[in-house]
Amino acid sequence: MPRSLHVRLDDSSAAALDIVRAGSFSDSEAVRIALREAAARRRLRSTVRAEVRELAADERDREEMRVIREQLAELAPPPPVD
Repeated sequence: MPRSLHVRLDDSSAAALDIVRAGSFSDSEAVRIALREAAARRRLRSTVRAEVRELAADERDREEMRVIREQLAELAPPPPVD
């Protein structure tokens, strides 16, 4: 069963709704679109955070990155002398 929701929009939320509605959507369609997009962004950020934590805990990967940084530092030109 569809769920009905009543909200009061402040000025910035009303402006955001206008942007989403620009595609000729109704208020309800625009809110559903915005909620799905916001949920997708949150899921993506959560996935990225989990991946970063996993990489940070990977000692082999951290050691490999250290070695690569050292190799790149050897290839870098010397700093300018003032």
